[in-house]
Amino acid sequence: MGKNHDGLPLFETKSAKRRTQFKLFIVSMLVGICSIFVYRLRYMPFSTKEEEGAVVILLVWIGLFVSDLWFTLYWFVTLVVRWNPIYRHTFNDRLILKYGEKDLPGVDIFVCTANPKAEPPLMVVNTVLSVMAYDYPPHKLSVYLSDDGASELTFYALLEASEFSKKWLPFCSKFEVEPRSPEVYFTNNEASQPLDDHHGQWASIKRLYEDMKRRIESATKAGQISESIRRGHKGFREWDYVLSKRDHQTIIQILIDGRDPEAMDIDGHPLPTLVYLAREKRPQYHHNFKAGAMNSLIRVLANISNAPIILNLDCDMYSNHSESVKDAMCFFLDKEKGYEIAFVQFPQAFENLTQHDIYSSSLRVIMEVELRGFDTSGGPCYIGTGCFHRRESLSGKKYNEASKVILDWKRKNEDEGISAEALEETTKVLASCTFEENTQWGKEMGVMYGCLVEDVLTGLVIQCRGWRSVYYNPEKKAFLGAAPTTLLQTLVQHKRWAEGCLQIFLSKYCPMTYGYKKIPLGLRVSYLVYLLWSLNSFASLYYVTVPSLCLLKGISLFPQISSIWVAPFLYVFLGNRGYSLGEFLMCGGTYREWLNNQRMWLFNRTTSYFFTVLDHMLKLLGFTDEAFIITAKVADDDVSERYKQELMEFGIASPMFTILTALALLNALGFIWGLKKLIFTQQSLYMNPFALQVVLSGLLVFVNLPIYEAIFLRKDKGRLPNSVIYQSIMLTLVACSIVLY
Repeated sequence: MGKNHDGLPLFETKSAKRRTQFKLFIVSMLVGICSIFVYRLRYMPFSTKEEEGAVVILLVWIGLFVSDLWFTLYWFVTLVVRWNPIYRHTFNDRLILKYGEKDLPGVDIFVCTANPKAEPPLMVVNTVLSVMAYDYPPHKLSVYLSDDGASELTFYALLEASEFSKKWLPFCSKFEVEPRSPEVYFTNNEASQPLDDHHGQWASIKRLYEDMKRRIESATKAGQISESIRRGHKGFREWDYVLSKRDHQTIIQILIDGRDPEAMDIDGHPLPTLVYLAREKRPQYHHNFKAGAMNSLIRVLANISNAPIILNLDCDMYSNHSESVKDAMCFFLDKEKGYEIAFVQFPQAFENLTQHDIYSSSLRVIMEVELRGFDTSGGPCYIGTGCFHRRESLSGKKYNEASKVILDWKRKNEDEGISAEALEETTKVLASCTFEENTQWGKEMGVMYGCLVEDVLTGLVIQCRGWRSVYYNPEKKAFLGAAPTTLLQTLVQHKRWAEGCLQIFLSKYCPMTYGYKKIPLGLRVSYLVYLLWSLNSFASLYYVTVPSLCLLKGISLFPQISSIWVAPFLYVFLGNRGYSLGEFLMCGGTYREWLNNQRMWLFNRTTSYFFTVLDHMLKLLGFTDEAFIITAKVADDDVSERYKQELMEFGIASPMFTILTALALLNALGFIWGLKKLIFTQQSLYMNPFALQVVLSGLLVFVNLPIYEAIFLRKDKGRLPNSVIYQSIMLTLVACSIVLY
């Protein structure tokens, strides 16, 4: 527990309960797993005779042994993050009592966007307004919007938001509004005026928001800004020199200057600083995607506000709790442990999940269990959004070099009399394409380059410099975002995550070697839970394909039900799935949500992770280039409707869907053929050597029910395209022909 000198803690830490029962369960599972390996070795089908197919059977058996061995090793890795997770609780009501508003550190907030079509400007400014309205001294907040799409539509939306903030911020404070995203607040409340609405302020501010929303959406739909609007602000002149979103000069506009005494809301209170940034881009320079944008922001803020704490958010992750900044400060300002904390990571949470989370986008177990386990070993990994950073740790400083002083904030240039216009001009060079040449930016300073999951890599490097991190998962989620609404979006997102993690694992930054003697062994192993995601594809594909093919060939792979050896197989399978279900329910999920989670777990392993390894191999051979894919945050009306109805979306032809469909058809054939063997054989069910294989194929058929529905029953646009179905049938027939030949 962290304590202040006066004895009042700002946060407390508690360990998980019932660990004895958990450890006993693990021991029993280990006994079952060892028994399976004994069975595999004892009944290995070695043959001294040159029987037809004997070698094939032996190879199949060895493949099962290797797959079981891999699953066991990965299971041990996952145990590390489950062994003793910790829970943290803050006392932010004591923060002001201890420090007062004057001594609280400043906070610079990054909001990153890159594509006005995939990330609508209205959504972006709702996120910006939600963080501008934090329950925190406004003169200590500075909000920076990084627009990597260099869109004048986004700039116009931010300009509108800067004016609306003068009414919105005092309204939030007066009525204690939660959440402070206008769109979410007004959507979630009844259309009628609240009973406590004195003098019609609620209706008035809602009307002002609707007017702003209409103007932004009209401009977005038109795809351009009218000439009358362009003449209203000098910033629009910058777009006269923009050739394209990949070829333009640096654009910096300070829309609200927090140093200006006239920057007040309608109640006479100071407003946060608000800055628009589109860093320079030129075709001949690699811009390093989001990592490059964040590094430009780090340099720009150092010349404008220079706060010691940085919050970075994706543009779709609006603030859902106005006191989240205070919660983070409870860790940074702790006198006992605060000095060593580099970042405080909040969980990702989503507001648009279906009732049973059809695509398992909540990442429930990761957020509720695994990251708590990371925290036990030295701190969670950095997940790219919803994270409060100590600026000096992002700037490459090692913990043992950090001076142990209370975080002190002084706005840079506040006494120098530099105008906003002059500050804009002097700051532009910091966001230029050439600034990072022959520097350590992206290598030893800032966010790391060369990785699809630059956030995870950056967090690892920071921890290896001696810092630790903290995971804080409050009951009321600090940030809410938009999850993917189609199956392909989800699979592509997981492919990007898995490929980035594989890059780290195969690079010099592999935590097992790079982190040696720098971070605890438990933390190094914890990272492997995600870094080994993609390598799970091989063992998973083996178990999804080979048992069904062996049913067609008449090869038995498991003991018969009457054998004592069936016990460890049943116990390990049922125990593992039972624990998974119990863990999921304890995290707040439902049974049907768990089933969807299991389905997506299999879909990801057999497609996203498989293509991850394949693509990485092609990149190593120089056949493909690295590309950062932005997941769309909006969907067509018919897609949204099917998503709400929890109908899986297959409407686009994709190699991933071809693989999924082929596997589903293969499992169906294996199951039907296996049932035939069970029904028409003279052996009893208990003596039949194929019973467990049929059960396994049956479970896979159950998992694939949405695919069969998309092939045979659905008529909507979300069904499987005929081209995918034909390709899958051909692939299945080829596989069966090879086996049966």
